[in-house]
Amino acid sequence: MSGLRIPLDGPDGSGTANAFAVLAPNPSPMTLDGTNTWVIGTGEETLVVDPGPDDEAHLRRLVAHLGERRVRAVLLSHGHDDHSGGARRFAELVGAPVRALDPRHRLGEEGLGDGDVITVDGLELHVVGTPGHSFDSLCFWLPEDGAVLTGDTVLGRGTTVIAPDGDLADYLRSLDRLRATVEEVGARALLPGHGPVLPDPVGALDGYVAHRRQRLDQIRRARRQGATTAREIVEVVYAEVDRSLWPAAEMSVRAQLSYLDDLGE
Repeated sequence: MSGLRIPLDGPDGSGTANAFAVLAPNPSPMTLDGTNTWVIGTGEETLVVDPGPDDEAHLRRLVAHLGERRVRAVLLSHGHDDHSGGARRFAELVGAPVRALDPRHRLGEEGLGDGDVITVDGLELHVVGTPGHSFDSLCFWLPEDGAVLTGDTVLGRGTTVIAPDGDLADYLRSLDRLRATVEEVGARALLPGHGPVLPDPVGALDGYVAHRRQRLDQIRRARRQGATTAREIVEVVYAEVDRSLWPAAEMSVRAQLSYLDDLGE
């Protein structure tokens, strides 16, 4: 890997030697600056990971960035609309299949799952199953660049919400697996679905695991102090968090309460 690219003055440009981010114009408290659409490969053929929302201007800007290069496949890290909403339209524009773990989001016969290896332009992209944020979450290991595309499993800033179609026990196992993987392969960067590139994969994942354990301890204390509903726990545990994020925090709290209930706590 020739090193991480520094973001340009505009919204695009962060990444690694063979992975380039095109930022979708959908900023929000949940999506940070917007969805990072990742273009993999710099030769005549590419892969596109997470075309983003169904935003015609974004999709056409992505097509313009590709120029004459052919898209071998569109890959989805998961099926949430801010990552997959524009997949079908983008696939129509470039004449490519859409591969995803969830059959509902596929366009073509091929699925996508843990252990798959997709090759393009002399590069390999290895699929790593990481359920938790959602049931169908995937990450992608790009050995040539020492980089892991993390979708919403790890964000460039803040922490990940456990969505209603996710599961905290699965998520904790996925974090442990990713932590072991990045150390084993010597990964040098995490390329998230939202936010900036993370140049310290081990440190980022250690921070994520520690944060989850800390939140669980805080929820245990809040329950002992009399909080019972997800909202009451949010008001105690997430008091320092901007209130615009409290609905997302409630989703995570419900997932954490379910996790603790399954443990018999």
